Amino acid sequence: MSATVISDPNPVVISAPETQPVASLLATAQNEVEFAICDCCGLTEECTPAYIERVQERYHGKWICGLCAEAVKDEIIRSERLVSTEEAMTKHMNFCKKFKTSGPPTNPTVHLISAMRQILRRSLDSPRGIRSTPSSPTKMANREIGSPGLTRSESCLSTLSGA
Repeated sequence: MSATVISDPNPVVISAPETQPVASLLATAQNEVEFAICDCCGLTEECTPAYIERVQERYHGKWICGLCAEAVKDEIIRSERLVSTEEAMTKHMNFCKKFKTSGPPTNPTVHLISAMRQILRRSLDSPRGIRSTPSSPTKMANREIGSPGLTRSESCLSTLSGA
């Protein structure tokens, strides 16, 4: 895959104050804006030709958007072994292809409910000690000594029903 670059027929030219030198104005006029399509996800971004060239140099001739560039960096960091930028980019491109071909769920509401059910089941299946750990050191000290901690002296319901 190679980067698809679409030239903008109406480049945006920013006017500069009169105090700026003429050479600077010419440089601004020469910085035309082009649209570049990401080779991973297909996102289109407006970029200068110089920026597109720098990105293509960094990613072996492919142009990838900023979001995919961050995903490639993350892939390198998460990897258990040393991976090259090209290998991480290939992994991310394969992920993007799989994601695009999977399409949206047939019924998004049912898909959301199913995902929430899985999250709830996982949280209920996790060990109780992990979910509720003592928050203060004094509670831990009381448990180690063997004292029961806070106990209820009487019910508040008896005062409510007597009224």
